[in-house]
Order: sequence, then C-alpha cells, then structure tokens
Amino acid sequence: MARAPVLSHPPELLLRGQDVRVAFFDVDGVLTDGSLYFTDLPSGDARGAAETIKRFHTLDGMGLKLLQAAGITPAVVTGRDSAALRVRLQALGVVHARFGTEDKRPAAEAILAELGLDWSAAAAIGDDWPDLPMLNRAALAAAPPHAHPEVLAAAHYVTRMAGGQGAAREFCDLLLMARGRYAELLAPYQA
Repeated sequence: MARAPVLSHPPELLLRGQDVRVAFFDVDGVLTDGSLYFTDLPSGDARGAAETIKRFHTLDGMGLKLLQAAGITPAVVTGRDSAALRVRLQALGVVHARFGTEDKRPAAEAILAELGLDWSAAAAIGDDWPDLPMLNRAALAAAPPHAHPEVLAAAHYVTRMAGGQGAAREFCDLLLMARGRYAELLAPYQA
C-alpha cells in the first residue's frame, strides 16, 4: 500500500503552477552547478583548443522525465552550447532547446509558439540576469538559492537544493504537485 507523499507546498504556489504545460530551464547554475570545466584537446583538433565538461545530477534528469510523463514539456534555453549538454538532453528526450543565446525571451517565445502556448502556461527556473525575461513572464518562476539577488527577488519559489544538486528536480516536483500528478507518479515506486 502506497503511503501519502511527504512533499508539500503552499496552496498559492500550487495554484500558480496548475496550468503549466511547458517548463523552461537554464543550464549553467540550474542543471549544472554553474562551474565551467575545460579540458585540452589533442593538438591539431579541428574543434579548437579546449572542450567543455559538464556535470549533471541524476535527480534532475529523473525530474525532466517525470515532467514529460505528466504532460509538461521541458524546454532548455541556454547562453552556452556544448556537446555534453546536447548528449544529455538527447538521452532525456528533451527536444525543445535553444543553445548559445543570451537573449532568452525570443528563444523561449519561439518554443511557446511551436507548442501553441503563451506565458500563462509556462514555468521557468534560472539563476542570473539573462533568465529574468523568462522569469518575469512565467506563471511560476523559480531560482536556486545561489542565484543572483535580482533573480531571487523575481522568483515565486526558491529551491532548497543548489543548481546541479537537485534544484531542477525540486522545481519539477513542485510542477508535478501543482498538476496533481505527483502522488500518482510516485505510487509505483512505493510498491
């Protein structure tokens, strides 16, 4: 017999997320800890002198998969691009992504248009100024605790976990609860 979930959120926060159909994620500082690691490539490599290495958390990956199972589309809008990120997103089945854009609002709005949605059906999580145009328009805005103070001020919810350490999963769990799908998706794991 499945026990009741231990996770809970204030009703006003759940109301903000109940109509969310797309969730926008920043990468550096949200899906990763924000650190940038570079490694030297062999001399003569056509790609350049260094390759970016990124570290992702499995909790966050599971959260993105659960969103998809609940009918919420995860979307990534990031100022950087890397092979590691593309491989990770492909493995998670994330198909809506915009890479290498500092102007995140038009990138997010292009994804909204593809999905036939507007900002009232969107949630977003970010940690720095380039994320503010998304956060300020989303029905539900979130930030990890180490985010810039201006971003923290724009957030309806600040995660307990840091970016790259489960912050994205925490955001996903909030959205699943708001959609009323959290307990249903958790139940098979409690059997």
